[in-house]
Amino acid sequence: MKRAPYQILVLPFRKLKGRDPLYAIFRRADCGVWQGIAGGGEFGESPLESARREAFEEGGIPLHNTYFALDSLSTIPVVNICGFKWGPNVLVVPEHSFGVEMYSPEFTLSNEHSEYRWVPYAAAYRLLEWDSNKNALWELDTRIRKRKLRSLRRPGGKGQRARPR
Repeated sequence: MKRAPYQILVLPFRKLKGRDPLYAIFRRADCGVWQGIAGGGEFGESPLESARREAFEEGGIPLHNTYFALDSLSTIPVVNICGFKWGPNVLVVPEHSFGVEMYSPEFTLSNEHSEYRWVPYAAAYRLLEWDSNKNALWELDTRIRKRKLRSLRRPGGKGQRARPR
C-alpha cells in the first residue's frame, strides 16, 4: 500500500493491582534511542487501524487489545520520515497518539527495535527521546490515574467511537 501523510504513536501500558502503571518503551535498532511504537499510515487506513497494524508488526501486540485515544497530536517534519514523498508542499505530517492496554508483558520485536523495557512513568519520561512521545506519555499516565481513558472500538466488538480528529 501507499504511505498516507500521517504518523502514529502507540504507548503500551499495564495496570497492575495496587501498583502504579508500567509503560513499555522500545530501543530503535538503527539509532539506539528510546521511543514508543511509531510508524506511518497507509492509504485507506484510519489512524487507529494504522496503530493496530504497526503495534502488531513491531511488537506482536494482538489486534484485539484495547486501544485508547489520546488528544496528543504533534507534527513531524517529513525529512525525518521519508523525505518529500507527498510533494514539495507537504513539509510536516500529523502524529496521532494512542495507548494500548497489555494483558501480557511479552512482545515479539521486529527488526526495528533491539530491546524493550517495562518501566514506571518517571523512568519512561527520562528515557524517551522525542518530545511528542513524552507529551503523549504524560497524557496517558494522567488519564490512567484520573480514570479518564477513552476506549476505542475493538475490531468486531463494541466500544466507544473515537472523536473525529
